[in-house]
Amino acid sequence: MTITPNLRDYRFWLLAAALLILSAVFFHPQTSAQASLYRLTFIVDITRSMNTEDYQLDQQPVGRLQYVKQALRQELLKLPCGSQVGLGVFTERRSTLLFEPIEVCSGFAEIDAAIAALDWRMAWAADSRIANGLLSTLEMLKDKDQTLVFFSDGQEAPPPNPRYKPELLAVKDQVKGVIVGVGGEQLSPIPKFDAKGQRQGFYKPEDVPHRSSFGESDLNPEKIQGYNARNAPFGSEAATGDEHMSRLHESYLRQLAAESGLQYRRLTDADSLDQALQQAEFAKPGQQNVDIGWRYAGLVLLLLATVYVR
Repeated sequence: MTITPNLRDYRFWLLAAALLILSAVFFHPQTSAQASLYRLTFIVDITRSMNTEDYQLDQQPVGRLQYVKQALRQELLKLPCGSQVGLGVFTERRSTLLFEPIEVCSGFAEIDAAIAALDWRMAWAADSRIANGLLSTLEMLKDKDQTLVFFSDGQEAPPPNPRYKPELLAVKDQVKGVIVGVGGEQLSPIPKFDAKGQRQGFYKPEDVPHRSSFGESDLNPEKIQGYNARNAPFGSEAATGDEHMSRLHESYLRQLAAESGLQYRRLTDADSLDQALQQAEFAKPGQQNVDIGWRYAGLVLLLLATVYVR
């Protein structure tokens, strides 16, 4: 039996129009609209103090690096399409870019996977010279149209000798961005791992240097026990301290931010990161692709509803 459509029945034409419009939805129709977009480069401190567990997720203690990763992955979902994100890491005395900024929506899976894969074992050296690392980052980005977001707890290892502090004046105000302080205010133990990444308790006082032994001492020689200008510029007594513990060195990070022309914010929760990044100062006007498939789908529903109206 052959079914012949009744071309005089308006409902046939309504269904035909609905089918035609529905097919357009599968081509993901889009339009462009004005939007505030961001071009951000995240540089994450992956030195060992960033394993200190003074944050919580789901009421469980987590390390600073893990918390930064979680916050960044949530931030990706909030950035408007058309924005771009790059990623890099800091350890020792310099930062390294893993990739230049790419569009957050089309490259979401790749960016998210790269952030999730950040690990302290990616570090190529154990030292932590944050001022030097910040300087190398600013020099790397000074000719690029990118907003720097530099995550660190501010703990340098071994402790820096103020006599040899790097000069940030040459790159001041050449890069816009923010230093994000990570960690708690109270001293907490730093987890210790073996070469295979297996946890081996916490660092002890004898495991770490408690003062700088580089160059000339910045102390008064008359007050240094066992001082010898050539053989013992820092004296003969063993240094003691709490460098095997860790806390957020906020005043130091604020100082670095002021010297480099960056802002300073503290990472307390996901909202604090959102407020730090999505500022008018960091945004630029641009065109954003907006999916309008819902409009077509709504029209299809309207047509189908009309079919059953008598």
